[in-house]
Amino acid sequence: MLASFVSSTPLLSDSWRLCTQANATPFLTFVTERVGASVYVAFSGVHMAGESDPNWRNLTPLYSIGGLPLFSSRRSKEWEEPVMVHAGILNLFFSLFNSFQNQMLEIVGNKDTKSVVITGHSIGGATASLCTLWLLSYLQSISSSVSILCITYGAPLIGNESFSQTIFKERWGGNFCHVVSKHDIMPRLLFAPITSLSTQLNSLLQFWHLSMTSPDFGKLANQISEKEKDKLFTAVMDYLEAATQDGEKSAPILFHPFGSYFFVSEEGAVCVDSPSAIIKMMHLMLATSSPASSIEDHLKYGDYVNKMSAQTLYQSNSMQKNIPDSSYEAGLELAIQSSGIANQEPAITSAKECLKTTRRMGPSPTLNAASLAVSLSKVVPYRAQIEWYKTWCDEQDDQMGYYDSFKSRDSSSSKRDMKININRCKLARFWNNVIDMLERGELPHDFDKRAKWVNTSHFYKLLVEPLDIAEYYGKGMHRTKGHYMQHGRERRYEIFDRWWKDKTVTTGREENKERSKFASLTQDSCFWARVEEARDWLNCVRSERDTNKLALLWDKIENFEKYAIDLIENKEVSGDVLFKNSSYSIWVEDLRELKQLKAKVQRFPRQFTGFLDGEVVP
Repeated sequence: MLASFVSSTPLLSDSWRLCTQANATPFLTFVTERVGASVYVAFSGVHMAGESDPNWRNLTPLYSIGGLPLFSSRRSKEWEEPVMVHAGILNLFFSLFNSFQNQMLEIVGNKDTKSVVITGHSIGGATASLCTLWLLSYLQSISSSVSILCITYGAPLIGNESFSQTIFKERWGGNFCHVVSKHDIMPRLLFAPITSLSTQLNSLLQFWHLSMTSPDFGKLANQISEKEKDKLFTAVMDYLEAATQDGEKSAPILFHPFGSYFFVSEEGAVCVDSPSAIIKMMHLMLATSSPASSIEDHLKYGDYVNKMSAQTLYQSNSMQKNIPDSSYEAGLELAIQSSGIANQEPAITSAKECLKTTRRMGPSPTLNAASLAVSLSKVVPYRAQIEWYKTWCDEQDDQMGYYDSFKSRDSSSSKRDMKININRCKLARFWNNVIDMLERGELPHDFDKRAKWVNTSHFYKLLVEPLDIAEYYGKGMHRTKGHYMQHGRERRYEIFDRWWKDKTVTTGREENKERSKFASLTQDSCFWARVEEARDWLNCVRSERDTNKLALLWDKIENFEKYAIDLIENKEVSGDVLFKNSSYSIWVEDLRELKQLKAKVQRFPRQFTGFLDGEVVP
C-alpha cells in the first residue's frame, strides 16, 4: 500500500528527472530546482568514491559534520560500537559540503520553503544520504518545521550496524526512501568482502558513470569480461546467502541498511523498513538475476520510474487472481507479486516468511501510550514525596535549602533522605524506559510533541535533576569524572531539554510573563551544577599565577555572576537559592571577598605579590 501511494505521487518522477540532469552534468556536484513550496536537490552519481582507496570497505567514525554534532539524542556508551561510515564516500561528501551547506542555509531560510527532497543515483545517492543527515541535525538544532525526504536510486550501503540503529533511535528512518531495483548489484556490493576485486570494480564504475552521462559514452569504457562479471556476481550472492542464515551459520555483515527500502520490479514495488528483512529481500530478488542483468539493471531506474504510475493501475485491475480473503494474507500476496518473484516457486515461501517478520508484534503504539499513562499515575506519588521533601528542607532553620540538604547527607542520614533517594532512582528508571520505548518505535510518532508528556517531563527535570547534581558532587564524582555538565548529565535530561524547546517553537510563544514572586522550582535545572563549576573557578583563581589563565577564569566568573543575577532579578529561581547557607550564597560571599582582595592587589601590587602564591595577606 505504501509503495502504491508513493508511486501515485510525483515524488519519484520529479526526483529521477533531476537525478538524470545531475548525471548528465558531471562538472556540477549537485543541481537544485524549486517546485512550489518544495525544493529538490539532486547529487551527481558520476563520482569515484573508492578509486583513491584500495580498500573498498574502509569505515571511519562519524561524530559531526561541519562542526555540528550528529545524533543529539544518543550518548555513546563504552561497550557500544561507534557510528561509522564508508571512508571514501565520506571524503567525497566533505569535498562538496561547503557549497551544499551554503545552498541549504539559503533554501531553508526562505520562508516559502516547506519541504526539501534530496536525491541521487548510485554514489550520488550515498552522498545525498549524508547530506540529509547533516540537514536533519541542523534543522533539529534550530527547531525548524521544514520537512526533509531523501530518495536514493541504486545507492550503495554507507554505514555499520550502529549507524543504522542510531538513525532508527533518532526516528529519522522515515526520512529515507532507498529505491532498489530487483537485480541491481550496486546496493548489494558492500555486503561482500570485495577488496580483491578492486580493479574490476573501478572498471565497472567507469562503465556505469560514462553510461549515466550518456549511453553512447558507456561504449568507450573498458568492458568487464563475462568471467569477471560472473566472479563478482557469485561473490555477492554467496555472501548475501550466508548473511541471511540463522544462528551460527550467519556471516557477519560490515555494512547495514537503514531507512525504508522501495524494491521495484517490472511487476510493481514493495516497501520494507526492517534491516533483516531488507537484507533477505535483497538476496531473494538478486537470486532471480544473472551476472549481466545485475550490472545492466543499475542503469534502468528511469524505466522503472516511468512504469510506476501505470503499474499501480495495472495492479488494481489484473493482480486479483488467487487473492486470499484475509486482508493480511492478501497484502502479503500482493507484495510478493509486486516484488517480481511470484513465478519463482522456491523464493515465494522464503519471501512470505521474510515479510511476515516485518509485521508489528505486541501492542500498538497507541495502546502502549495509554498503558504508559497508567504507569505514570503509579509513579506520581514518588514525585509528590520529593516535592514534600523540598518544602520540608525550605522550612528548616539551617538555611541550607533543598539542594545542599540532600548533598550534605551521609551514611547516617535519616530514613527521609533514604526514601527520597530511592524515589529519585525509581523516577529515573521510569523515564529511561519511556525514552527506550520511544526509540524502539513502540510509542506514537508524535509522542514527544504531546503537551501532557512534554510538560510532565519538564516538571520532573526541574524537580529531580538538582538532586542528581547533589548526588554527583556530594559523592565527589566530579573529582574523577569531571564536572556534571560535561561528564555526568544523564541523556534523558538532554532529550527533555529538546522536547521543551521544540514545544516553545511549535506553539510560537515563550513563557516570559513577569513573575511577582520567586518560582517554586529554579527554571534552569542545571543551575546548581553551574554554581559548583563557579566555586571551582574561584579556587583556581586563588592558586593560578598565569595572568592569561587568570583573565579567562575571571571572565567565566563574571559571566556566571551576571547570568545568576539575571535569573534572580527575573525571579526564575526558587527561594532556597538565596538562603544564607546555600552553595550559591556562600559563593557570592567568597566572590565578594576575593574581589576586595583583587582590588587591594591591583592598588598595592608590591605589597600583595604573595597573593597569587596563596599567601595570607594582612
